Amino acid sequence: MSKRPYVLASAAMSLDGFLDDTSDERLLLSSAEDFARVDQVRAGADAILVGANTIRADNPGLRSRSGPDPVKVTLTVSGKLDAGTKFFTTGDAAKLVYAASAAVPSLASQLGGLATVVDAGDPPDLHRILADLADRGVGRLMVEGGSAIHTLFFAEDVVDELHLVIAPFFVGEPDAPRFVGAGPFPQGRMTLVETRQLGDVVFARYLAGQAVVDHRRLGEAVALADRCPPSSTFRVGAVITDADDNVLATGYSGETDPHDHAEEAALAKLGADSRLAGATIYSSLEPCSERASRPVTCTRHILDAGIPRVVFAWREPDVFVHAQGAELLRAAGREVVEIPDLAAAVRRANRHLPGLAEE
Repeated sequence: MSKRPYVLASAAMSLDGFLDDTSDERLLLSSAEDFARVDQVRAGADAILVGANTIRADNPGLRSRSGPDPVKVTLTVSGKLDAGTKFFTTGDAAKLVYAASAAVPSLASQLGGLATVVDAGDPPDLHRILADLADRGVGRLMVEGGSAIHTLFFAEDVVDELHLVIAPFFVGEPDAPRFVGAGPFPQGRMTLVETRQLGDVVFARYLAGQAVVDHRRLGEAVALADRCPPSSTFRVGAVITDADDNVLATGYSGETDPHDHAEEAALAKLGADSRLAGATIYSSLEPCSERASRPVTCTRHILDAGIPRVVFAWREPDVFVHAQGAELLRAAGREVVEIPDLAAAVRRANRHLPGLAEE
């Protein structure tokens, strides 16, 4: 499997499965409460992707009021994009345009310095696009459609998480855009992990494939932090699994010594184990990249052990040092997955630290 970002697909649809109607005005399907939720999700994404059709029809700005703007990404076959749309003219975040090979020269000339135009192949290859995004440091990609894009991502079986909002009315226009069109979709049921009422709409969150395993194992790592003895440092839990999801070792901060970090404690139980070459380490907190208690950081321990995959819930806040664990691991070619919806529990476990009592 090629390296790619964690993909979160997001859509709002009518009761009969439409994203919009056929009028010239955009159909608002979400409630005010859901718009606020989407804004927070955008703030937690490294990049947000929409298709060229969505840019032409809706002229979205794709910005976030809750945090830094994500990188803007689009995919086009025809190359028909207007440099005056909000996608290109609003915000300081980088803009990436993945285009069919034949459209690249004219697009690069037309857009100038407004965006980076990337040859995506002819026809565009989604796996090539995702690998390129991963190489550019995008660990979490939010996909907002429209219909052709959602169909492509689901048919290629690269969606890890789906946020689906259902509005309480029908569109009933056969020519209106649907959530997805026909496609060779993967068989099997997604896992429903959350439902909420947001105003007059229903929000449902689903997980698929490896994401189901990752959320479960990371939840176990978060729970391990409760075993940590009282401490003036972070309370963290870690779980290491092999390529078949068998638990190899667990650890938590201060497990055998007050200076133990969770990842360090778990790895110490394994030594030079050949199974680590296909392992995943789950840590409730981003692995440390700088520490005062011992000379070797958890990021270094993970790299030296040869573990190819790291999953964590909460980025280490600047309480003691400026953390760069995720960046260093990605730069070393490791797959890094951040699952921020479990971060609240990690913050609660660390309310004893300066500046985190209000979290």
